[in-house]
Amino acid sequence: MIDEIKEQVYNLLNQDNSGHGMDHIDRVLRLSLTFADKEKANITVVSLIALLHDVDDYKLFGMDNAENLTNAKSFMNKAKVDEEIQKQVLSEIKCIGYSKLLKGFRPKTIEGKIVSDADMCDALGANGILRVYTYSMKNGKPFFDKNIFPIENIDAEKYTRKCADSSVCHIFEKILKLKDLMLTDSGKAEAQSRHQIIVDFLHHLFEEENVPEWTKYLDEYLK
Repeated sequence: MIDEIKEQVYNLLNQDNSGHGMDHIDRVLRLSLTFADKEKANITVVSLIALLHDVDDYKLFGMDNAENLTNAKSFMNKAKVDEEIQKQVLSEIKCIGYSKLLKGFRPKTIEGKIVSDADMCDALGANGILRVYTYSMKNGKPFFDKNIFPIENIDAEKYTRKCADSSVCHIFEKILKLKDLMLTDSGKAEAQSRHQIIVDFLHHLFEEENVPEWTKYLDEYLK
């Protein structure tokens, strides 16, 4: 069943070049299973949530898919997933993602919390930097523009309406906040080290770009 779902997800997302492709799904699945072992969670449910969490992402498939979870429902029906498991998976997918968090939704079961943490962890660290750069490039935005500072206290409407003005703006508007949003002990430990990679990278970037005003902004932000 899991293999069948994975094949369907692969066919849908393998050509994605926005940072939400199958490589992202595979990393989230691996990390989710690592967390699931530590947190004593249901491996099948964790696997399904991890595999399906982006198949109806509004950034890729529009708001109608995101609201109805069209692809997730179709894939699970084709694979004959048990109805009760489907309900849990769909319920948790609706609560995973930063835009959902801004609207006040958070996962309720340990399986959903695990995947939420793993998904956010993949936005941190080295791969997090690569993913935000890829997404910005796809949307015609620069990695860094010293003249454009981040939107502070961004809300759900602003976040979903447009791509951030630069990768660095997105890092401040979202990425640096993620370590404090973890829901499991496993996620908290993993996010801490990955968060530091982002901070160290920004310090080096701002030093090399000779923009002390940005170094000051970062230091104040981190307080």
